[in-house]
Parts: sequence; C-alpha cells; structure tokens
Amino acid sequence: MQISPGSDGGVRYWVVDAFTRLPFKGNPAAVCLLPHALDDALMQVIAAEMNLSETAFVMPVEDTPWREAARFSLRWFTPKVEVRLCGHATLATAAVLFGVVGVQATSVIFETLSGDLIARRVTAGPAACETITLDFPADTPVPCEPPAGALKALGVASAQAATYGTRAHDLLIHLADAQQVRDLRPDFAALLASEDLATYRGVMVTAVGEPPYDFVSRFFAPKVGINEDPVTGSAHTLLTPYWAARLGKTAMLAYQASARGGEIGVRLAENGRVELRGDAVVVFKGELCV
Repeated sequence: MQISPGSDGGVRYWVVDAFTRLPFKGNPAAVCLLPHALDDALMQVIAAEMNLSETAFVMPVEDTPWREAARFSLRWFTPKVEVRLCGHATLATAAVLFGVVGVQATSVIFETLSGDLIARRVTAGPAACETITLDFPADTPVPCEPPAGALKALGVASAQAATYGTRAHDLLIHLADAQQVRDLRPDFAALLASEDLATYRGVMVTAVGEPPYDFVSRFFAPKVGINEDPVTGSAHTLLTPYWAARLGKTAMLAYQASARGGEIGVRLAENGRVELRGDAVVVFKGELCV
C-alpha cells in the first residue's frame, strides 16, 4: 500500500532512530512528508516543536506518485537553524521512503544545500529496520593549532592534533585515547561563548577506537542548538579522510560514544566522496495539523 502525505492537509511524519538497529538508541530524527512546499519559517517552528537534533522535510522533485519517485528535495532544520548537511536525518528519510512509503527504486537522489546526495537500500530488516548506504561529499581536513578556548571548554589539557573541515567548517580535536573521549564532560556555555570557536559550526573529539571499532568520536554543537549530537553522519565526512590517512585503510567501522551511541560503517571513495553505511529503525508516527 502506498503511503502519502495526509489527505486532509496535514503533514505525516515519522520519528526514526538512525545508525542503530535498536529503538531508542542512535540518533532520532523526524521525517516530514510534504504534500507541498512549506514556508521556511513554518519548517523552522515545526523543527522547534519536534525538539530533535534535526527534522527533515522531503517531497518529490517532480509531480509523480511517491512510490514511483527517485529524486526528492530534502532540507534539514535543528530547533534553531537550517543546516547544509545532516547524515542521520538523511538516513532516517531514506528509511521512511524505502520501508514505509514503499519507493520502488533501490536508490534515491536527494537535492540539498550540499548538492545531490545518494541513498541506496542495502537490506530490509525486522521491526521496520533498514540498512542504507549514503553517498556524501568528503570534507577536506586542514591541520590547525588546537584552540586554547576549545581545550579549556572541553576540560582537556592538551590534544594529539587538531584539524578543521573546509566544507562544513567543523573543528576536530584528536585526543589521547577512547576512554578520554567517553569521559569528557564539556562546559557547553564556555563552548558557546568561546571566541576561538566563533567560526566553527561544531566541535568533534576523536581517538583510536577499541575493537571492533577503528575510531570513536563525540560531537558538540551548542551554536546550532545541539549541546551533544548522539550520532553525527556529517562529522564522519571529515573523520573518514582524517582516520584513513592515519590508519592506512579506506574502510572502517566507527562508533559515536554519546549516551545513546551509534555505529557507522565508513569508506573513503576515490572520487572525493565518503560512503556512510548504517541502520535505521522507525519508532513512531504521527500527523501535524498544519
């Protein structure tokens, strides 16, 4: 049966936990199927109402039945701002299109502020779980000095290295080991107020992982209304080339060590792209009366 936007003018939505096979783990995103384009201001207040790290708004590019479409417009909003790239909400959107809507294509293209992004269905699993591969542009690491304000706000005395991405302009801080990453208790007010971080969207911390993981990370972005993001797909477009250079491998398994936690399979492709592979599970659905 084809699922479509609400017949009475409402907007149907699903909440999906991304980069996990377990409900209430990974990173939750709301996915709104739009019957027509909405004003930016309305999408922003809907995202604030959802109060998740991201709410995705998706609709077919052409006037075609949802199940027959293969190209979609996709935008993402935090409770405070629109963002240019979001991995977990893209994974969540693809899971809804493939597993709930019943899109017939095995891959779909999303038109976004970061260009065309491709989502490929790998497998359908139990309990409304989907495994999907995302094709994203890689972010180029540029070495820099670890900003003193960032280290102080994170509560660490020193870092192994630091770099930032030229695309998303996130800061990466390389710490001594995985346990230090897990134990961090950042001062989020200090992160937000630090002049050293004024030009960055967010700050990720990372270290070599413990088996079976090649590396671990966490991601903090109070500037866009997210103190700690549970699992951040877009951060791995920078983490993947960073760790590929250090570990001498292009395919890796990553773990984001937030309280909810999440796994991401990553691969650095030869064409300046990064593949992110993850699971997503639908946890509930509803309809917005707007």
